[in-house]
Amino acid sequence: MSPPHPTFLDGVKSACTGDAGTPFVLIGNFEVEDEWARDEVGLPTVGGRASTAIVNRMDEFAVLLAGPGDHVVLKSAPDPDYLAWLAAIGIDLPTILLTDRSDPAATVSEDALRSPNLQAALRELAGTGAHLLPHGQSALEDQLCASTGLAPALPPVPVVKAVNSKIYSRRVAKELGLPLATGWECETVAEFAAAATEAAVSVAAGRKVGVKDAYGVSGKGIVVVEDPRRLDQLVRMVARRADKTGDQRISLVLEEWADKALDLNYHFTVGRDGSVRFDFVKEALTENGVHKGHRIPARISAAHAAQLMDAADRLGARLHADGFHGVVGVDAITTTDGGLLPVLEINARNNMSTYQTALQERFMGPDTVALARQYDLSLTAPVGFAALRDQLGDLLFDPARGTGLLVNNFATVNAAAPGPDDDPRPFAGRLYGLLLARSEQELTDLDTAVVATVRKETVNV
Repeated sequence: MSPPHPTFLDGVKSACTGDAGTPFVLIGNFEVEDEWARDEVGLPTVGGRASTAIVNRMDEFAVLLAGPGDHVVLKSAPDPDYLAWLAAIGIDLPTILLTDRSDPAATVSEDALRSPNLQAALRELAGTGAHLLPHGQSALEDQLCASTGLAPALPPVPVVKAVNSKIYSRRVAKELGLPLATGWECETVAEFAAAATEAAVSVAAGRKVGVKDAYGVSGKGIVVVEDPRRLDQLVRMVARRADKTGDQRISLVLEEWADKALDLNYHFTVGRDGSVRFDFVKEALTENGVHKGHRIPARISAAHAAQLMDAADRLGARLHADGFHGVVGVDAITTTDGGLLPVLEINARNNMSTYQTALQERFMGPDTVALARQYDLSLTAPVGFAALRDQLGDLLFDPARGTGLLVNNFATVNAAAPGPDDDPRPFAGRLYGLLLARSEQELTDLDTAVVATVRKETVNV
């Protein structure tokens, strides 16, 4: 195990660079899986402009992961009242750097690559020994390192991409003897057809089967099958496409749906020297396969916690042997029969849970319970943080009280607002926050009150 460090991020710096004092430049390129999947063949995906704009403004999460000696690259400036509120509750903020332009449809890395002024600033930071820590390393962050001289904190892209495939997750878990849901890994159309034939038997017996892209994320690239005819349809669709393109490759996994009791996310950090630090386990809140938040602490037995720590050690050693270092989150579940499936998928990149660590260290005590979640909003006009702060009032976090709502991303509230040249229209927004309370009942009451307030006060449609 790696030696202890004062903070979670210090440990990541030590693991990735060998020095806990290395300054980081953080860049929140969420859904980096889209870059990893560019030359892969999977299921058709769809995505709306509005949801893309919101996802691209999740870059603001990096502000509360970074320390005061770090820099964070953002697509546009945070609301000044939001920054003032964070400072007022005692958070030491990093230095924020902005891209020269901000295209709602582009990731922060794409905007950064079109930003000569930003790149000039990053070249100066490269001279101080700063390393680039992205949400996940892809070819775009490689280009940014090459154009600015910033050293990458993470391994080369081929390594990072390989260990983030769902096919890799299943094969490594199998090799390590970790319990797995029944499933199949498919890299050719023929393998997919054979797997679908076997999976159809499970579906006919009443079980659900998920067909998943190797690099699917946030509910994209997944089909839940409850009828064998749907599997036949998918096989015909994939075969037709292969016949048309002459490309028989495919990157899919099929997996039987286990009888889930709880979704879990556990997290560890792999050092360049092969050390493995177990960071935490949280309950994951999901809806139709889409991440919705976390509950802290996870309501699991000591035996299950010990099994997850053992799995983290074994997975970490294997990831290091395959050339990876950095943070890793693994999705797992407990089952209704009291069992544990410790590997649904390995996400060797920052996870949503990663971005809560600094707030937990700063504000959570031994008796605190927490809920990280998103509040979906429907708005008719952009909302400033000052207005939201006034509306939420005492529901917001108070350092003296130690409870309340800690807003950890405000950029996503107005990300999908129509531009100044567009016709006014209602739009969707997301408010992300970490709720802290002293008891389960207080946590439930706080969440209920926040829901009622944001619906009543910020929804104008």
